[in-house]
Amino acid sequence: MGIQEHHPRRIALIDGNSFYCSCERVMRPALEGKPLIVLSNNDGCAIARTQEAKDLGIKMGDPWFKIKHLADSRGLIALSANFSLYGDLSQRMMNVIGQFSPMQEIYSIDESFADLTGTPGTGRELGTAIRDRVKQWVGIPTCVGLGPTKTLAKSANFLAKKIPRLLGVCDLTTLDAPARLKAIRHIAIEDVWGVGRRLAPQLRELGIHTAADLAQADQRVIRDTFSIVLAKTARELAGESCIAWEDEPPDKQQIMCSRSFGQPITEKRELLQALSVFVTGAAEKLRRQQSFTDTVQIFIRTSPFREGKHYTGSVVIRLVETTSDTAALIAAVADGLSSVYRPDILYAKAGVCLMNIQSERAASAQLDLFSRNSADSPPGYARLMSAMDNLNARFGRSTVVPADAFVARASTWSMRQERMTPAYTTDWEQVVEVWR
Repeated sequence: MGIQEHHPRRIALIDGNSFYCSCERVMRPALEGKPLIVLSNNDGCAIARTQEAKDLGIKMGDPWFKIKHLADSRGLIALSANFSLYGDLSQRMMNVIGQFSPMQEIYSIDESFADLTGTPGTGRELGTAIRDRVKQWVGIPTCVGLGPTKTLAKSANFLAKKIPRLLGVCDLTTLDAPARLKAIRHIAIEDVWGVGRRLAPQLRELGIHTAADLAQADQRVIRDTFSIVLAKTARELAGESCIAWEDEPPDKQQIMCSRSFGQPITEKRELLQALSVFVTGAAEKLRRQQSFTDTVQIFIRTSPFREGKHYTGSVVIRLVETTSDTAALIAAVADGLSSVYRPDILYAKAGVCLMNIQSERAASAQLDLFSRNSADSPPGYARLMSAMDNLNARFGRSTVVPADAFVARASTWSMRQERMTPAYTTDWEQVVEVWR
């Protein structure tokens, strides 16, 4: 019997740099080197910035109306969010990263963990190889952080972004404990994964100002004063792996879809159309994770910043049976809207939240003696929903929708996206023309 070789754990965190802006630059290389921001829904505020935009003093969340003068004076370019493009390039990036390890955890649209334990090569060699391949195959610039735990990998990634001489790769796995503490002493406590600006002031009162301070803190004090989660973060910073690996993202316990309107609306008919669109998208996500719900919440509200009558209406609707049927959920939304709608009010935002989400097995187990299985009620609905989802996956979002959610043309409540680039990679009609 051979002796199994032991390899120290080596976790990588790969993160796309200014991801939304980088996606735009992939399709429009002329944007390289220019100050660029991507705006939120309704072109409201900056949600992504290139370094050139940061150098102009633009902060995350800055309202567009306050910084739009920089377009004329400093050459700032602002684009509407193009989430279909970002989602497609994210999937491509994650596929490339997955070639380096069978153990991959996709953390967000632009971040992924990869377990490189036992993979031949140094951390710097592997990190550089990942960066180069993602850049060459997808076009997205990345930074790679490596550590013996997920929290240290996140910390290494932070250092890789902040310290230019590291050339986008930081490997903390080769350092002993004292050297690692010295490295993470450069990370302010509010920049530690899982801490943020809310807990930072309280930690500073205890003399904890950096990631290294938290790693050396009394874990019982951290646990008793704050939470077990923060105590785990401290242990991870000290080199002890205690945050579980998730090969598949956990099912959502709630699914929310809300949006501010491009223009205020007053008509109940338009509100119902908007809410139907929102719940249709939420129901598709529900079926994608093979789940059911029996509780729907809706809300409608006016703008807190607009003069005039202010109103917020919200209601929770309990369904008789669990379901993932879009038609049943739209009917519930319509009933809920009737109870909270008030005429002659300028509504600025609405939303839908699917709650009490259950797996198919849990939903079936809770059926009472007089309930029918939601998969069979009404007859054939599951096949209808499956056909609709398959058509939308093949031909594009909203190719087939219920009549209540059908929007023939841009409605008054549709988002303002006056600066959105084409769906270069997901719509044949908008593919880039290299030549004619």
